[in-house]
Amino acid sequence: MPRAIFTALSLLASVGAALFSQAVVASAQQMQAGNLAATDDPTKPEIQPPLDIDRDPIASPDLNVPPPTAAIPSAPPSAPNAANVTTSSPSNSPGGNPAKGNQAAGQTTGIEKQQNGMYILHANVDEVLLNCAVMDAKGQPVLDLGSGDFRVWEDGVQQTVNAAQHLDLPVSMGILIDDSGSMRDKRATVNAAAYHLLNASNPSDEAFVVNFSDRPYLDQGLTTDRVALNPGMSRFDPAGATALYDAIAASADELAKHGKNRKQVLLIITDGADNASRLSLEESIRRVQGMAGPVVYSIGLLFDDEPGESQRARDDLERLSRETGGVAYFARSLEDVNMIAAEVARDIREQYVVDYHSSKPFTQGGYRSVRVEAVSASHGPLLVRTKRGYYPKTEQQTEPVQNAQQ
Repeated sequence: MPRAIFTALSLLASVGAALFSQAVVASAQQMQAGNLAATDDPTKPEIQPPLDIDRDPIASPDLNVPPPTAAIPSAPPSAPNAANVTTSSPSNSPGGNPAKGNQAAGQTTGIEKQQNGMYILHANVDEVLLNCAVMDAKGQPVLDLGSGDFRVWEDGVQQTVNAAQHLDLPVSMGILIDDSGSMRDKRATVNAAAYHLLNASNPSDEAFVVNFSDRPYLDQGLTTDRVALNPGMSRFDPAGATALYDAIAASADELAKHGKNRKQVLLIITDGADNASRLSLEESIRRVQGMAGPVVYSIGLLFDDEPGESQRARDDLERLSRETGGVAYFARSLEDVNMIAAEVARDIREQYVVDYHSSKPFTQGGYRSVRVEAVSASHGPLLVRTKRGYYPKTEQQTEPVQNAQQ
């Protein structure tokens, strides 16, 4: 009898082990199938954890384009974004924001300096805030102008300038780095230059890093921690395609959703023309302008390209920067990149904020062309660089105020 019991127990143990092994195999197959279903290209060797921000694709803001399966995690709800063009609702609530109280009284307060040396920007209903760089005939920045020195036209109609002041405002910045295979020998120099740019920027600036090839990947979310940004810039997973337009639209959307600062910038570093985007150049520009737009700076490393591709890439980068008030730089060699990055950092910090009240209500919608001039007898002819136009944002902005220290 004991021997029969022993035999029965052994048989049960064998059956249990077999069932457990089958369950493990089935679970592994199910996990593998789930991972394959979570990516657009099942042939890719790298399967990323869906909750890890590293290498999560940026979801496309275009409703007509199917978004990637893994989306960027939401930013904390306590990080409001104040757009360049804002429409605010009045508030008389006790203890409310001073800007809101002024709006309730129908006043336009513009730029106000507090006793602690901080500057506050107030945007009222139908108020437009422009970031403007002013240069003299020699290309040197002019930093001592007042509101009376600026003239603004919107759709050909001169507007009333409420305030204009040179302010070193903190910036929310997206750094977009080409991740195509041709960048392999350039990435070390590019990463060092981008890091140098961050160190030369306002200490309160926040930035995120996007590497893009056939699609854009967020390798570091918005942060003011310079050390945390370095691994994101160092990430290099080369592919053959360059989806530049998609990366711009998705990054502008990322800034609009999660950027804490009113002043916003995209910096693009690429060595070739777009050849993989689902959006067109016009659509990506429209997306930037429709988000009260970040200023686009670009650094083109086109010295190794074929003449045809190089010219197309140059035209695209120049147009992107021109339409948004930025600058397109083109390095003659890798040795120029660090110097260009320093110039970009300086240009971002040496700008005016020009505040005017639009003579057209934002409820009319539609694209508004903008032209700004500066006149100063002591400086001679002046050149003003700002965005060429905007689409008014009609949604309510509850926090149109940002602080900056000069």
